[in-house]
Amino acid sequence: MSIYRGSGVTNGVVKMGNIVVFGAGGRAGNPVVAEAVDRGHTVTAVVRDPSRFPDLAGPGVTVESGDISVATDVSRLVYGHDAVVHAVTPLKGPDQIHLLDPQFFVTTANNLIAAMTEHDVPRVVLVGHFSNILTDDGSPVADHPDKFPDFLRGFSQSHTAGLEAFRASPKEIDWVMLAPPGDLQAERPRTGRYQLGGETLAPQHQDVPGTLSYKDLAVAIVDEIETPRNHRARLSVFD
Repeated sequence: MSIYRGSGVTNGVVKMGNIVVFGAGGRAGNPVVAEAVDRGHTVTAVVRDPSRFPDLAGPGVTVESGDISVATDVSRLVYGHDAVVHAVTPLKGPDQIHLLDPQFFVTTANNLIAAMTEHDVPRVVLVGHFSNILTDDGSPVADHPDKFPDFLRGFSQSHTAGLEAFRASPKEIDWVMLAPPGDLQAERPRTGRYQLGGETLAPQHQDVPGTLSYKDLAVAIVDEIETPRNHRARLSVFD
């Protein structure tokens, strides 16, 4: 497994771009908006109900109403952008698992693939899920009840199906999925550092879960937009 340290600062001159962030009001998406704007990008922040996020708009940020599971919304919102971030989760918490649409991540993947193809958008970064990263025996974390609650396996399977949709997409679709660890922490400060692994849990995380701040997940996401190092791949990201 290849691991490197990220600094949150790209080398050379970075072309400022237009980034559309789906799920911009969420715990993962909101820090991406802030990180991108801080680096000089312009952001279209997509949420289903802008009235719930009165503080989201600001210099460099335009808030738009949209639903990533609606193809016409995705096509309209992706148009004219240099990169897309998919940071949407269909559930607010584990207690809503009974509301899960098992096809959610396949539907959203297909919508993004179609819109990116139609409008020639070159790059999408997806927030993955640690439960479908592989353990050292080759099985996903979700297959191990000591590492992941069995009642949430349906959510993991839905995420995996979305991953497979991107894997099956035309080679012109330049995607990368970053799967953070289960211990994502909203209150931890931004360090600008992170590590990327591969398809398998890092050796130190086989028995002890990895950690990461949402702000450093955002650093990794914007790094992969500014300087795409990984293509058509799913990677673990951790501190």
